[in-house]
Amino acid sequence: MGRMGEFELLARIRERLPASGPRTHVGSGDDAAITVPGGATATSVDALVEGVHFRRELAGPAQIGHKALATALSDLAAMGAEAGEAYVVLGLPPDFGEEECIELLDGMAALADRTGTDLAGGDLTRSERLFLAITVVGHASNPEALVQRAGARPGDALVLTGEIGGAAAGLALLDNPQLRTDFVFSGATEGEKTKSVMEELVARQLEPMPRLVAGRALALAGATAMIDLSDGLGADAGHLAQASGVKLAIEAAAVPLASAAVALSEATDRVPWWLLGGGEDYELLASIPPGRLERASEAVGNGGTALTQVGEVQAGSGVEIRLPGGRLLEPAGFDQLA
Repeated sequence: MGRMGEFELLARIRERLPASGPRTHVGSGDDAAITVPGGATATSVDALVEGVHFRRELAGPAQIGHKALATALSDLAAMGAEAGEAYVVLGLPPDFGEEECIELLDGMAALADRTGTDLAGGDLTRSERLFLAITVVGHASNPEALVQRAGARPGDALVLTGEIGGAAAGLALLDNPQLRTDFVFSGATEGEKTKSVMEELVARQLEPMPRLVAGRALALAGATAMIDLSDGLGADAGHLAQASGVKLAIEAAAVPLASAAVALSEATDRVPWWLLGGGEDYELLASIPPGRLERASEAVGNGGTALTQVGEVQAGSGVEIRLPGGRLLEPAGFDQLA
């Protein structure tokens, strides 16, 4: 690890880790973690690479750590799993100092504490650019309690948690300093309102929250299939449709768009439908039998998140997003390898 001192840094990291969770018998500090899970587990691996998923000139170390863990945990939310353990690999470039590393860990640890996630271990290595590879393990009482992408059936309602578009609008603000200068949100106390709107959008991009509580509520309520929106509504709906062998019909006017993102679109003379393909909102798109929709809405709402029906599952294939007036919108999203 060169000047940083790998063992000294690891010692500082371990000092800052919270106590191990109930399933962890041996955590960070040994050659491997030892856990004693019960029931079924869901495991997901996610990676964030500087220059692809984030830029250090736009995000602080704590925000990078938060988002890395949040995106990994979002995959568990999409399975309806309870957060369990996380294992973190950090690739540290020469210009990323020890204090920055600790700040990154603090951002990750704060989210871990908030979501009940046990940071059970990991590794450090030198790298040409900053990267984070995170493995998360979620838990459920049995395999049938976990929700997959394959399972949507014709006649199911298609529902969405929360609002989308905020992360895409936040990225637009971060990418365009002139836009941050020119954007004015109309309303009372205009200056303060504009500032709060911009902060809200940037937070959706840099510090997303995984919908773990909503995911578990949807699973318990009888969701037949589920996916998190990382690449955009059109792209991720396509993944669910393909896995289930069905067609997803979405009404664009029914999709709840973040009001701040719509305000930004209006202020820049853009129609809001571009927000549907923005991605990185990490909301959940799920299918559920219509008879269970009321129960699901109540359960998700009790956890503080709105649930909106945005379409239905039909026989066929692919995704159809219908705009007001009947025109179809081409499904779009982010391609990791583009």
